[in-house]
Amino acid sequence: KAVKETAYHLRHSRSWVVRLGDGTDESHARMQSAIDELWRYTGELFESDDVERTLVESGVAADPGGLHTAWRATVEAAVTEATLAIPDDGPMQSGGRSGRHTESFSYLLGEMQVVARAHPGATW
Repeated sequence: KAVKETAYHLRHSRSWVVRLGDGTDESHARMQSAIDELWRYTGELFESDDVERTLVESGVAADPGGLHTAWRATVEAAVTEATLAIPDDGPMQSGGRSGRHTESFSYLLGEMQVVARAHPGATW
């Protein structure tokens, strides 16, 4: 089921990237601006911490670094079809997996935890 869900979300998000990137001048500009702003965070998707390395070594998880080439090809195809451009690979943001976050992360985390904190004994 997880593979089907992942495939669905990939198709859905890709269709929106193409629709907005190849849409109006405004939607194109907004999509390009978003890519330019967020691209520096994509490098961290492929970093591993000690926990992840242990999971990879025990065969429980895939090595994130090994996914980069396929991910990049998928993203480049969607971005090209959307008439957008991938920024140059400059310095990438890192440190999130080791606990180095900006101040805004605490607000986001608090928002994401509100339901679980309101219902601590609930099962999902």
